[in-house]
Amino acid sequence: MRRFAPFPAGFHAQLGYLLPGGTHAATGSKKMGTQDRLEDLEPEQGVQMYLSDRRNEVSAATLQSHGYRLERFLEWCDDEGIENLNGLSGRDIQTFKLARKAEGLSPATLKSQMDTLRVFLRFCASIDGVHDELPESVNSPSLSDDEKRGTDILKAEQAEKILAHRSKYDYASRKHVEIRVLWATGMRMGALRSLDLPDVHLQNQFIELHHRPDTGTPLKNNVRGEREVALDTTTTQILRDYIDENRVDSKDEHGREPMLTTKFGRASDNSVRAWMYQMTRPCEAGMGCPHGRDPDRCEAVDGQTRMSAAKCPDSVAPHAVRRGAITHHLQQDTPPRVVSDRMNVGRDTLSEHYDARTPREKMEQRRNHLPDI
Repeated sequence: MRRFAPFPAGFHAQLGYLLPGGTHAATGSKKMGTQDRLEDLEPEQGVQMYLSDRRNEVSAATLQSHGYRLERFLEWCDDEGIENLNGLSGRDIQTFKLARKAEGLSPATLKSQMDTLRVFLRFCASIDGVHDELPESVNSPSLSDDEKRGTDILKAEQAEKILAHRSKYDYASRKHVEIRVLWATGMRMGALRSLDLPDVHLQNQFIELHHRPDTGTPLKNNVRGEREVALDTTTTQILRDYIDENRVDSKDEHGREPMLTTKFGRASDNSVRAWMYQMTRPCEAGMGCPHGRDPDRCEAVDGQTRMSAAKCPDSVAPHAVRRGAITHHLQQDTPPRVVSDRMNVGRDTLSEHYDARTPREKMEQRRNHLPDI
């Protein structure tokens, strides 16, 4: 696991994070509030208890994300020699924040890191592992509207070229189905993977989404994510041809019949994610390389690892396809309430995190609905 680069000599001292004599704030500084009621809590033990506590409250994907973020906190505690969370102070938390920032994290990623740490420390305070005041000393960076939405997005013109290329050279393959369904429906990758054959209604042109955590396919919003999603005629025909001709006939370990299969059963998160990076490379869709790279020497094409394509500056993850699909629906004047229901995203979240239309685009769309006065 990657470790943080060591701080420059005197770094802590310059910030006042070391007391005279070189005592670390977490082990020798004046503590927040009273420490009499605190019980020893090792960092790793605290994280394990926190994740166990949240297991039935959040989706598997959210729990995994929290685990990844807190791994970085555990690395930092190890590097700093912190073996007991009892002595953590607000200065220690700020030191950790600066360490993560020095790693080059984007503001959005740093905010997620600190937000998760705050929730974790609130849990620790509830079990007498840290002082009650500590969680509120976690300062997350404020984000601009653009930073909240993120920058990765598959634009409509790119999606159309990729889909046309797949239709011509890779029709009704699993790859073709994955990007076609993601673009047409704007669903999350986890929802796509959750689909079983009985969930696909070709005759009536819709698919069902069900929260099935006990058999490995939870939905992001649990039962609130369950819904029926209409399909257009082209997507329906591609699905029909895939199921009839190209789908590998296999079941998963729970005896279910996944729609997306490999010879081993249900397609994994990693395989769907890796293929999405591959398919969204411009060179993969016959668009050439906008960066002038030689495909024979490009690190994003070499195939040394499944995720090599992620090194392409223009390739995107499944969530960027979802963001692009949502924006495209809005650009086509689909009412926000329809997009919200179809994509299973709240109206506030839709506006804050997904709508990538420019102010000018929004104004022109409003113009089309104004009366001639």
